[in-house]
Amino acid sequence: MDVGEERRAQIADIRQGVRALCAKYKEGYWSDLDSDKAYPTEFVRELTEAGYLGALIPEQYGGSGLGVLEAGAILEEVSRSGGNPGACHAQMYVMGALVRHGNDAQKEQFLPEIASGKIRLQSFGITEPTTGTDTTSLKTTAERHGDHFVVNGQKVWISRVEHSDLMLLLARTKSKSEITRRSDGLTAFIVDLKQAHGNGLTIRPIDAMINHHSCELFFDNLEIPAENIVGEQDNGFHVVLDGMNAERILIASECIGDGRYFIDKATRYAKERVVFDRPIGQNQGIQFPIARCYAEIEAAASMVERAAILFDEGRHCGAESNIAKMLASEASWKAGDMCMQTHGGYSFAREYHIERKFRETRLYQIAPISTNLILSYIGEHVLGLPRSF
Repeated sequence: MDVGEERRAQIADIRQGVRALCAKYKEGYWSDLDSDKAYPTEFVRELTEAGYLGALIPEQYGGSGLGVLEAGAILEEVSRSGGNPGACHAQMYVMGALVRHGNDAQKEQFLPEIASGKIRLQSFGITEPTTGTDTTSLKTTAERHGDHFVVNGQKVWISRVEHSDLMLLLARTKSKSEITRRSDGLTAFIVDLKQAHGNGLTIRPIDAMINHHSCELFFDNLEIPAENIVGEQDNGFHVVLDGMNAERILIASECIGDGRYFIDKATRYAKERVVFDRPIGQNQGIQFPIARCYAEIEAAASMVERAAILFDEGRHCGAESNIAKMLASEASWKAGDMCMQTHGGYSFAREYHIERKFRETRLYQIAPISTNLILSYIGEHVLGLPRSF
């Protein structure tokens, strides 16, 4: 799919700018954060000030007014540099829900301050302990009391809550017995996290294998103003659906960046490392796996671009975004494994940084949606096979 010479030139400029910014944050910066489970405050601030984190915010609200294709290029370059864009990527894909479904007052209130970096919207409150990716079965409730809603329930694996000012929350406003379609009865809310914390919201960090700042959330009569509904009451699933497609495309872009990071690293090492008086890259046992991973990453990148273009054009892209995410996550994981094998024992040393990226890219075959659920989607919605669950 052709995006035009002018847009491609703009994307090339964006890539160059992001690379220059990332060059100031060496891999040791990210390794130190990983060891300390810390947040990349300086990096996120600079990424915001340069306008990259506000890429999807319309220009009238202080953003760059770009598309998911450009946003994906930004995240890809962060990954390829050795960084971890998971610290801030949600601000991009949650943004679509607010831009497309928020009312004028919400846009005027939140978007300029997000674009400037004064506040952060980097958290997406959907997943629950007992429902996982079965979003339409979530149990957290929001009951209306006059001009506000009272929220009770629990969420899990909600990232960056401790480092965000706002969160997009999905809660049940009608019981399953009151609805005719599984996707009905859910409502999306903007939550002021600073106000909520300690006033009905309890946050408990999860000790995990990667530095993704994930937490459990407990809601105990948390009050949210009715004016904080995003979109229509009881129709919130469709609000977050836009965000989910964007999320899959942007995560896939990160995986492409991870894959290219591993290929770059393996290629350099294979040229430099000499064993038995010859560079190991001369051996087909080393050369061919690198070449195969390159081919697979490039193929996945084509699907990511296709999905992003469809999304930006407002066309249906459920299949493409799911396929892109699956192919890119699998290709990046395979490239990581190849990079480990190329470096041999050195790959386990933290100073080479490969093991950290290896852990980080593994996540994306599980979240934000598992590979099996993507295959189920393709089977049912693309191939017309019987519903499996």
